[in-house]
Amino acid sequence: MMHYLRIATFPGEMRLAVTKDDTLLDYALWRPATPDLVGNIYVARVAAQAAFMGGAFVDLGHGLQGFLSDQKAVSHLTEGQSITVCVSRAAQGGKGVRVRMLEPSAQGKDVGLVTTGPTPLERLTAQWPNAIITVDTPQAAALVPPLLRAKREAGFIPIPPEIMAACHALEDSSVDLPGNMQATITPTPALIAIDMDAPPVAGSRPKQTAQFAANRDALPELLHQIRLRNLSGAIVIDPAGMAMRKRQALQDVVQEALRADPLRPRCLGVSALGLIEIVRPRIHPSLPELLNSPHGHALKALRTILAQAPTATILRGSIPFIQALEQDPQAVADCVQLRGKPLALKADPALPDFFWTVQDA
Repeated sequence: MMHYLRIATFPGEMRLAVTKDDTLLDYALWRPATPDLVGNIYVARVAAQAAFMGGAFVDLGHGLQGFLSDQKAVSHLTEGQSITVCVSRAAQGGKGVRVRMLEPSAQGKDVGLVTTGPTPLERLTAQWPNAIITVDTPQAAALVPPLLRAKREAGFIPIPPEIMAACHALEDSSVDLPGNMQATITPTPALIAIDMDAPPVAGSRPKQTAQFAANRDALPELLHQIRLRNLSGAIVIDPAGMAMRKRQALQDVVQEALRADPLRPRCLGVSALGLIEIVRPRIHPSLPELLNSPHGHALKALRTILAQAPTATILRGSIPFIQALEQDPQAVADCVQLRGKPLALKADPALPDFFWTVQDA
C-alpha cells in the first residue's frame, strides 16, 4: 500500500500526517508564520562568555539570542567576534535556541539570517521520500515548495476521518494501548512521566506472566505514541503491575521498538524504582508544549470558532490571549479567509488568562 503525507489546513497551522492504510505513522504541526528556527544559519556575534554554563551567548540579529554550548569552541572565541552558526535546538521550556558553530570567523558580514532551515513538510518528506503529498485547500497547496510539487497528488483531498481522529487523539494525555491497557502522559519541567495501567488479569495464566505479556505487547505502541507527540528529554515509564525483578526483562522490547525512531533515543535501563528510563534528543518542541503555549491556546480558539461559531464577528479575549493572536496576524487572516467572514479582536482586561468568548456584531 502507498504512503501518504496528508496536509490538513487550520488557522495559523497545517497538520501533517504520514499514513499507510488507516495507520498514522508520523505527525507534525507546521506553523508557517512562527517557525521554530531549527536549521536556520546565521552570522552571529559573540555577546557574552558564560564559562559557568559551558558556552557563550551569541547575538543572531533582530533581538534574537542563542546559546553556543560547545565549551571547547567557545574557549577560542572573544566577545564581539563574528561567527557562523546553525540553530540545533528550538527554544523550549523558557530557554532560548541552541546553536552550533559552523565557521569560527565571519568578518565583514552583517549579523543576521543567512538561510532558513527545512520546514516540517520538508523534514517529513526527507524521512518518507516515497510518500505522496495530498492537500485539502489551495492555501496548503501554495505552501508546497516547487521541488516537492511533483510528489503532490492533484486536487484537494481531505484527511480521512479515522486519520483525523488519530491526530486529535494525540492532544489527549491518555493513550489507549493494545490489550485494553492505557497510559497517562504527564509532562513536567524536568521530565516526561508516563504511567501504564492494565485491566484486572483474567484467565488461568499466573498473574506475573499475564502482566509481563500485557506490558510487552503494549510498549511498542506507547513508544510509537512518544514519537508522534515528539516527547523528548528524560522520559520515565512505570509499567503496569509488574514485580520489580521482572521489569528488567522489558528492556529488550524497549530497545527494539526505539530502533524505528529517527532521533535514535536511548534506553538507560530500569531504575531501582522499577521505572524504564529513556533519553530522547530535544530538537523541536514537543506537541504538548506547542498545544499548551499561549499561541497554541489562541490557535485552538480559532479552530473552534471556524467549526462552531460561523456567524461570530467579534472575538473577545483576555489581554495575554489577544496578544498571542496579534503576534500571529496570519492565523487570524487564515481564519477569516476559511470562514469567509471578518473577525475583530477585542481585549478585555476583566477576563482570566487565555479566556475568550465570541459574539455577533
